[in-house]
Amino acid sequence: MTSKLILIIDDEYDIRAVAELALKAVGGWQVSTAVSGSEGLTKAAAEQPDVILLDVMIPDMDGIATLRALQANPVTYSIPVILLTAKVQAAEEHRFAQLGVRAIITKPFKAMKLPGQIAAALGWND
Repeated sequence: MTSKLILIIDDEYDIRAVAELALKAVGGWQVSTAVSGSEGLTKAAAEQPDVILLDVMIPDMDGIATLRALQANPVTYSIPVILLTAKVQAAEEHRFAQLGVRAIITKPFKAMKLPGQIAAALGWND
């Protein structure tokens, strides 16, 4: 897998730390992190990551509002977004899928499998 830049937007330190470690160690990717939707929007526009891992429940603007803001910005609208969420009800999953996310990864996730899940969702397994 070629080196990619992954932006993690999640307010939970442990989630960011575990995901960052797995993405670097297993995926061999670069990782940037943000703790809120507004910080994530700023970093996404400035850094142009290859994918954004976005928590649904984050402070200041939730994940869905952040996703809509990313999609509305010409600079970030084409960056694929994968939602990280503990919500796994079928209705929620269907609603999230309709918003144009590439995949939904449920929390808690298996850290060492995370890079593979991302690569599979984005077709990076070549």
